[in-house]
Amino acid sequence: MPREFSRIDRIGDQMQRELAMLIQREIKDPRVGMVTVNAVKVSRDFGYADIYVSLLTTEELTEDSPEVRDSLAVLNKAAGFLRGQVGRAMKLRMVPHLRFHFDALLGQSRRMDSLIREAVGEKPPVAADRDDDAEQDS
Repeated sequence: MPREFSRIDRIGDQMQRELAMLIQREIKDPRVGMVTVNAVKVSRDFGYADIYVSLLTTEELTEDSPEVRDSLAVLNKAAGFLRGQVGRAMKLRMVPHLRFHFDALLGQSRRMDSLIREAVGEKPPVAADRDDDAEQDS
């Protein structure tokens, strides 16, 4: 029998969908740019929700980048408005306080991917090697 998700996980997933739509449609500040809501972690007592966002840009961003700081400042300032909208949309009695954080995982995964490609080179994938071995055995 599959493990069922807890209520906290379900609320976090629903908040992620609602916040993604709200930020896209309601936040008109040009400093925000293209924001992706990657994850929402709700505390056990529903007091806080940590929202991890990333920005779509061509260059590598860190938490110290001015674009990231501006976007996080705007989102944290709009947290009260977004909290009210999420509460209405989800019909929750107790809506957690929203805290926005930059998700650096995307940049780290790109860096790891480039390191792996550099180490492996342009070798064919392992699955192709298995197919070649099977043909030789025949």
